[in-house]
Amino acid sequence: MVILRSKEIREMEIEDIQKKLDELKAEYAKNISKSSAAGINENPGKTKELKRTIARVLTIMNEKKQEK
Repeated sequence: MVILRSKEIREMEIEDIQKKLDELKAEYAKNISKSSAAGINENPGKTKELKRTIARVLTIMNEKKQEK
């Protein structure tokens, strides 16, 4: 999954942003469950970046909703 930047997210429509958010949440959940099962997180940086990207997407999505 490519990490999205703020500029890229702002150019998207709300529906597209929602789809990306669902994909990111699914990937994050998969990452967390994999690390829980194995007992070790192979790539903690990726998990952290996914979490930040989800927060970024939610923030921009809320900004767009308030503009309307």
